[in-house]
Amino acid sequence: MRESILTIPVNEVFEPREGCPICRMRDTVEQHICEYIMGAAMMEPDVRMETNEQGFCFTHFEMLLQQNNRLSLGLMLNSYLENARKNIFEKKGLFFSKKTKSSRSAEIENNCFVCGKVNWGIDHMLETVFTMYVKDGKFRNMFKSQEYICVPHYNMLTVKAAEKMQKGDVAGFQKDLDTLVEEYVKQLNSDVNDFCNSFDYRNAGNLHKPEMEHVRTSIERSVAFLTGRKPRTK
Repeated sequence: MRESILTIPVNEVFEPREGCPICRMRDTVEQHICEYIMGAAMMEPDVRMETNEQGFCFTHFEMLLQQNNRLSLGLMLNSYLENARKNIFEKKGLFFSKKTKSSRSAEIENNCFVCGKVNWGIDHMLETVFTMYVKDGKFRNMFKSQEYICVPHYNMLTVKAAEKMQKGDVAGFQKDLDTLVEEYVKQLNSDVNDFCNSFDYRNAGNLHKPEMEHVRTSIERSVAFLTGRKPRTK
C-alpha cells in the first residue's frame, strides 16, 4: 500500500513494536493538541469558547502544566472559572433549579476539551489502521508483531472494528488482536507471580539480577496494560 499523509503517522506509531501502539497514537495526538492550545490558539475566540465550555480532565490539566506556560493556562482557567461561576454556581432563575445546577456542575467532571479532540483524532486514524490491515500485508504483519494492546484500547479496537470494517474482515482482525492480548497477559501474569515469589527468603537477591528486568518492571507494566497509562514512579 503506497504511503500517504494518512498512512505515514500510522506506520510511525506501529514501527517501534514496544508497548501499545494505540497508546503511542493517543500520546502523539495529545501532545500536539496540548502544544496547540497553549500556543497561539489560546487567544483564538472559537478555541476559548470551547475551553470555557468544556474545561479539562485531571490527566490533561497535568499535561498542560507540563508545557511550562502557566500564564496561558492561568488565562484559560480565569475565563473558564468565570464562565462556571456566572452560568452555574451563581446563576438564579425560575427555570434554573437545584437539580439543573447539580447536572450542570457534574459536566465539569465529565467534559474535557482535549479528550474530545483526541477521541476525534484517534477515531479517524483507526479508519486508516483498519484499511491498512486489510490491504497491506506488511502492515498486517507489523500489527501482529506488536508487544501488546492495552485493555482500554483492546476494547476500543473491538468496538471500532465491528463498526468500521467489512463484516468479512472483522474475524481475522479480531483473532490477531485476541492473540496479542492473550499472549501478553499470560507472560505478564507470570512476571508478576515471579515478582511476588522473589520476596521469599529462598529467592533473596534474584530480583536484582540483570536478567530479571522484566520481573522488576512487571508492576508498572501491569498498570500500563490495564489502564493504558504508564504510572509515574519515584
